[in-house]
Amino acid sequence: MKILVLNCGSSSVKYELIETDPALIEAHQDRSLGQGLIGDFSSYADAVGSAISSVVSNPAEIGAVGHRMVHGGERFSGAVLMDDSIAREIESFNELAPLHNPPNLAGYRAARAILPHCPQVAVFDTAFHQTMPAHAYLYAIPEELSRRHRVRRFGFHGTSHRYVTLRYAQIHGCGPQAFKLITCHLGNGCSVSAVDGGRSVDTSMGFTPLEGLVMGTRGGDLDPGALLYLMEKEGLDVEHASRLLNRQCGLRGLSGTSHDMREVLARSEQGDARARLAVEVFCYRAKKYIGAYFAVLNGADAIVFTGGIGENAPAIRARVCESLGALGVRVDPAKNLQACGIEMDVSEETASTRVWVIPTHEELLIARETLGAVLSASPPEAR
Repeated sequence: MKILVLNCGSSSVKYELIETDPALIEAHQDRSLGQGLIGDFSSYADAVGSAISSVVSNPAEIGAVGHRMVHGGERFSGAVLMDDSIAREIESFNELAPLHNPPNLAGYRAARAILPHCPQVAVFDTAFHQTMPAHAYLYAIPEELSRRHRVRRFGFHGTSHRYVTLRYAQIHGCGPQAFKLITCHLGNGCSVSAVDGGRSVDTSMGFTPLEGLVMGTRGGDLDPGALLYLMEKEGLDVEHASRLLNRQCGLRGLSGTSHDMREVLARSEQGDARARLAVEVFCYRAKKYIGAYFAVLNGADAIVFTGGIGENAPAIRARVCESLGALGVRVDPAKNLQACGIEMDVSEETASTRVWVIPTHEELLIARETLGAVLSASPPEAR
């Protein structure tokens, strides 16, 4: 089946056409038939229409559309076929993801109008983390506030963490239930997950993507008292505080120059003290979460690095993993340098905890989840 994957943001539409079926998935031979990014459009209908015309000559070739949906709250723990009632449920979570869910839904409505013959499937960033136990997702705030306002840890980057979890298991010829993994998605946004037997049991992002690791422009963990103090001292209202936390912190705030790890690393190597400290803080925070998740899992079979930084920055992987020898982690320097954008075990031969690089492919995961939802809804004779 040819599946169009749409990731509709507030100012861009990313798309990929993927051919997949159960046999191709098992052999990891799904095929990308075309992809692109549209960053200048007058309407989502125009953008989705352009995406479709760029990948197929006949829209009837498309068998289904998979939509990246950022937030499904507690309601959605897996991919779901969309209709008006499902769209309304997703819309109810808009206030939890105001920058993402509305354009995701706009893309769905545009695709439904252009491709009325196609099943439309929502695949949620938050779904993979719905297996977290209550002691991991609850904040220590009054229960009535938590329930009334849906304030809890949801986690994000779920499609990436799930993809590398499944791919690691596939590489090793077993089901994901056989492994305990610590998956590290390091990019402009960063998160770490503890995955036990294929199920997320904890993750570093929380109620929003602001919690956890140091990121490109987000600072990660911050004492709430420090934020209240800064709001008072700087006269910040909620809007300006949100802009500070989302756009001016992280690598950009620490380095004073850039949110891009490539630039920060280059400046660090040139002797820039602020850039060097930014790298150290970034790596220390990741190391701290990895250590915590070793405790959560009572040991791990492997640490998996993915995302733009995780896949392509050997220096960051090396710094994150140094001093984890007591946990059985030992990275081979030569292998680590070689592993840029490719699947590879970069551990020393005798290391008891393996370190892997597995490039993520979230669009592929969305296509596979879309296929699964469509097949599950089809009568047996139609499969």
